[in-house]
Amino acid sequence: MVMGKKVAYEEIRRQRVEENKKRMEELHLPLLSLSLKNQHSPKPSPVKRATPRVIRKELIAVRRSNRISNQPAPVYKEIVTFERTEFPRRVRNMNGISKRDLSNRVYASDEARDWAISRAEELESSLEAGYPTFVKPMTQSHVTGGFWLGLPCNFCRRNLPRRDETVTLVDEEGEEYPVVYLARKNGLSGGWKGFAVAHGLVDGDAVVFQLIRPTELKLRIVAAAELMMT
Repeated sequence: MVMGKKVAYEEIRRQRVEENKKRMEELHLPLLSLSLKNQHSPKPSPVKRATPRVIRKELIAVRRSNRISNQPAPVYKEIVTFERTEFPRRVRNMNGISKRDLSNRVYASDEARDWAISRAEELESSLEAGYPTFVKPMTQSHVTGGFWLGLPCNFCRRNLPRRDETVTLVDEEGEEYPVVYLARKNGLSGGWKGFAVAHGLVDGDAVVFQLIRPTELKLRIVAAAELMMT
């Protein structure tokens, strides 16, 4: 009895499926569904192949003026030249103060320099004992340009003040020249230029320094040019 009911149910279900299928075909529903599916499905885009980049080098003629187009192209070359610096005879600064002409510097020969030092040492040895002395050969920095005169360190430590002070230079004629002594630098600064210019000191000369008082020095000059006169 149960088996008969099951067969009847299956038969009724089959008939309904067949009826539904016929109705769908009459309404063209399968074709409509397929059309909608094709419309909404995105089409895959074709893969583009990358085109390799090609760098081209071209020679382009440089545009030149018609006036020089027939002439050869210029060649630029670094040329090192040495020019002699000319110093003016007289140079005045903004304050109207005249400066020395350094173009006429006198350079002593080795022979003249040695001769002046030897004569100065002989003169030093003939001086009265008991007064500290030393011989100082002159160079360009002492008598032109900077006018700075460094003194022997041992002489300064033993005999001159330990702080900056004014000392007096006395020449062979008894003329006095106040000069600034810088203790830390062991040398003569302001005022030394006046003494050097007044006595015409040049490169190669030798000067004998003799301490006659705590802040007073006696100077004797041996000029290198005297060698030419002997």
